[in-house]
Amino acid sequence: MTVTTNKPKASQDITLGQLDHYKENFDADIKNKLATLTISREGYSNALENRYVFTQHPPVFSNKLAIDAPITNQKSSGRCWLFAGLNMLRQGMMNEHNLEELELSQPYLFFYDKLEKANWFLENILTTIDDDLEGRVVQYLLKDPVGDGGQWDMFVALIEKYGVVTKAAYPETFHTSSSGQMDKLITSKLREYAKDLRGMHAKGAKVLQLRAMKDQMLEEIHKILVISLGHPPAKFDWVFYDKDKGFHEFCNLSPLQFYHDHVKLDCKQTVSLIHDPRNAYMKKYTVKYLGNVVGAEDVHYINLPVEELKKYAAKVIKDGRPVWFGCDVGQFHSRDKGMMDTELIDYKTGFGFGINVTKAERLQYGDSMMTHAMVLTGLHSEEGNKVVRWRIENSWGEDYGNKGYLTMTDRWFDEFVYQIVLEKKDLPKEILDVLDQDAVVLPPWDPMGALAQ
Repeated sequence: MTVTTNKPKASQDITLGQLDHYKENFDADIKNKLATLTISREGYSNALENRYVFTQHPPVFSNKLAIDAPITNQKSSGRCWLFAGLNMLRQGMMNEHNLEELELSQPYLFFYDKLEKANWFLENILTTIDDDLEGRVVQYLLKDPVGDGGQWDMFVALIEKYGVVTKAAYPETFHTSSSGQMDKLITSKLREYAKDLRGMHAKGAKVLQLRAMKDQMLEEIHKILVISLGHPPAKFDWVFYDKDKGFHEFCNLSPLQFYHDHVKLDCKQTVSLIHDPRNAYMKKYTVKYLGNVVGAEDVHYINLPVEELKKYAAKVIKDGRPVWFGCDVGQFHSRDKGMMDTELIDYKTGFGFGINVTKAERLQYGDSMMTHAMVLTGLHSEEGNKVVRWRIENSWGEDYGNKGYLTMTDRWFDEFVYQIVLEKKDLPKEILDVLDQDAVVLPPWDPMGALAQ
């Protein structure tokens, strides 16, 4: 019996004849020479920039938050999710206290995130201690145990356990603003610890012995963090002038007291909504091994059509409140001009073809995932109340975009926004009821588990 197959029967190398054929076809079209002369001299985003997008979408918005807080700067670190979260929290505080400026300490949460991620990693190493070292799960855990990135529920886990402080109470150090060297050191130590724990287990060490070793390991990670960042404050004073030059003072605050008494958002009452067209809507999802704080609630999401995400985000912004969101920021983005639009870079004119994949296919084939978190602070509607563009507060400093603010078109939202965070009060009961479902567990390497940086 002969079995037929559609698979190629043998591999094929590139021949010199093929290259001659490619060159002949290329040279036959004079437009290719013009494209080469233009595009070879600078980046695609400049050479193929579609100026029409900028003229159609100026940084003007029909609905905008009343407060324009000073733009923050994560510098050479992947802390965008912490910056976006704290930027969202400060809005209510600035309104409450009539403030012109306020910055909450990202380094404070960064310290505890590193420590908690180290503990999370070591716990997962103990959980998988009998698994094959070369297996996909253990190798995934070893890949990036304490990276800077994170997700909203990880932010909530930190502030619910450790609270919040002002930037003045715990400012930046070299290693918060440029985290690469510290991350490398901690990562190397954690991989060493994983080797030691697995080695001791293979020699018959008891659970109590392994846990005693783990405690010593965590103390060494704590030492690295304190030397690099300093001790986080247990108490601090919040002293400031309001817009009318009135003096205010709140003394001897604990970080948790500051969070509960002064932050005007109960983060436990928030929900993450995602748009993942690969999977069923109105379902609850989680990602295995995703998290930072052992003992905190699992990271979870409700999957909805993108139109639903936009509808509820617009409602919140029109109510005068910001929206935390996660997206793939590197796609069709002019960093200098602060514009994100699917037609921003005209690949078809430059190369004769574009990129023809759906949002679901980009996720399936590894071409897109959430890479960055920011805050929606405005929108612009036209006829029929149709939103055409969104205003974004970023954390890259004032030198990018419109003094630190970006413009995102609605069609870019459709393709590259993956997550928004809303308060439960902003959602109908039928959506909130999804939280009562058993979560669908996605594998650790699923793109929905990507960490915003």
